[in-house]
Amino acid sequence: MSNLKVIILTHNTLSAIGLRSIFEVAFGISTYIANEKYIKSFASHKEPHLFFVDATTLVANLGFFLPRKAKTVVLSHDHNSNDDFMTLCVSDNESDIINAISALLAGDHEDEKRTASTLSQREIDVLKLIAAGKINKEIAQELNISINTVLSHRKNITAKLGIKSISGLTFYAMMNGIV
Repeated sequence: MSNLKVIILTHNTLSAIGLRSIFEVAFGISTYIANEKYIKSFASHKEPHLFFVDATTLVANLGFFLPRKAKTVVLSHDHNSNDDFMTLCVSDNESDIINAISALLAGDHEDEKRTASTLSQREIDVLKLIAAGKINKEIAQELNISINTVLSHRKNITAKLGIKSISGLTFYAMMNGIV
């Protein structure tokens, strides 16, 4: 696991240092503490495996984190589950936090493989055309399928990725090398 890259973005320096220490000591993973300037200067070729982010930073940069939902862990002070993002309760004791991080790391590889293989080839074809700015009728003509089939593929893509907007789908396609 030492080849994983983890970025911690939080306003709480003490939490960030503690998390970095847990990652390095318990898991042997190099972890970087960053601030919001990191988001503005983000280079997609240096995409980390996981982001650990506080709620304030998440909300202020939602456009950045939504396409990276599967890689984003929100640092929380309670155990309320979040349907949109994975969470880590920073109020737990050290062993519980280590167990939770271990589970997140184990699930990270599963999620990455599942996301890459989730979309069928035809859904990827439709996503490419959506990212190219084509409307449903043009997609149907180009792929020689009905408009209802295009709508069905779009519905499936949205459900699988959890991204509803055309700009979000386009961004996802760019970030994942689909276009």
